Amino acid sequence: MAEVRTETMTVNMGPQHPSTHGVLRLVLELDGETVVSVSPTIGFLHTGIEKTAEQKKWQQVIPLVERMDYLGAQSNSLAYCLSVEKLLGLEVPQRVKDIRVLIAELQRISSHLVWFGTHAMEIGAITGMLYAFREREIIMNLNEMLAGFRFFPSFIRVGGLREDIPRGFKEAVSAFLDRFVPASGSGKLDEYETLITKNPIWLDRTRGVGTITLADCYQWGLFGPIARAAGGDYDVRRAFPYSGYETYAFDVIGASNGDVYDRYLTRVAEMRESVKICRQALERIDPVGDYQVADRKVAPPPKDEVYTEMEALIQHFLIYSQGFNVPAGEAYVPVEGPRGEHGCYVVSEGGNRPMRVHMRSPGLMASQALHKFIVGGMIADVIAVIGSLDVVMGDVDR
Repeated sequence: MAEVRTETMTVNMGPQHPSTHGVLRLVLELDGETVVSVSPTIGFLHTGIEKTAEQKKWQQVIPLVERMDYLGAQSNSLAYCLSVEKLLGLEVPQRVKDIRVLIAELQRISSHLVWFGTHAMEIGAITGMLYAFREREIIMNLNEMLAGFRFFPSFIRVGGLREDIPRGFKEAVSAFLDRFVPASGSGKLDEYETLITKNPIWLDRTRGVGTITLADCYQWGLFGPIARAAGGDYDVRRAFPYSGYETYAFDVIGASNGDVYDRYLTRVAEMRESVKICRQALERIDPVGDYQVADRKVAPPPKDEVYTEMEALIQHFLIYSQGFNVPAGEAYVPVEGPRGEHGCYVVSEGGNRPMRVHMRSPGLMASQALHKFIVGGMIADVIAVIGSLDVVMGDVDR
């Protein structure tokens, strides 16, 4: 009788593989088609953003942090600005808070649309990607209308916003929401679910795949949609409210199986809740009002004052040439980003530059816990698992 060979095989998946997004390398040990072990290798996208931030003035850091989790850019800048404002002891006007909530929820929808489209495409549902990017393009147009930039608007600033929202912005957002999830009838998000949610191939590729328990989620620092799909109910917007989220009516959506399919259902449901929040924010935002704090040591004077008053011109020059000083201390403020708890830790020595800026990266937590999802499954399931975790490598390597 011939001896049966029992040795395992070690293979590389990535970093060139499109389903690892070009910058994540997985060293897999395989027993046939079954994954025996996995060793994630990161660092291919390292940018040194956190170190670079130490050389910039406080406001100049915002374009940098937006390029970490580049799909949740304005969630990054919101967490950073809230941390700096905490050190400054600033309380921004309520109108600013409502506009920030609107921007953050639009950013969440935009990020989830990229996740939906790429995740579906990697498993083979090409049409899902085409549909999702169609609606995401509208949100990119809203960003361009808001700030002149589509991907990294840098609209949220320490002390408020860069400027007031433009005329017609609220109407454009409302038109998008009515198209995406209308108050009555079927919308574009319903089209996505018609394509995917009960598709038998999708069910075979996602149900029971990449399961994780809630206890393991918390042990590995996994929050957001990953933990909520495993039965958790932790949401920073509820647990540690910011920007007035405690006054908004929305549900924290989750599931119980903790598999790829439940993570899909959780994020789709989250997009519906974000639409609810956006509609409430639109109702609250007055057509005219403050878009920054009145403290002229932090926020530049209005342009009409700069053109007519010498004191305002001097203050404008000082803010843009020297920046502003932040009292010595440290602060950490978390926000509920598209991928979970996205916190910003800042340290000040009392000067016009941060001594330290550090981001809590949900993607890094997910990358280090990959073995909990992959080991014991099939090599074909690795693709489905990575897509379901919604890892953004710019956030991991930063």
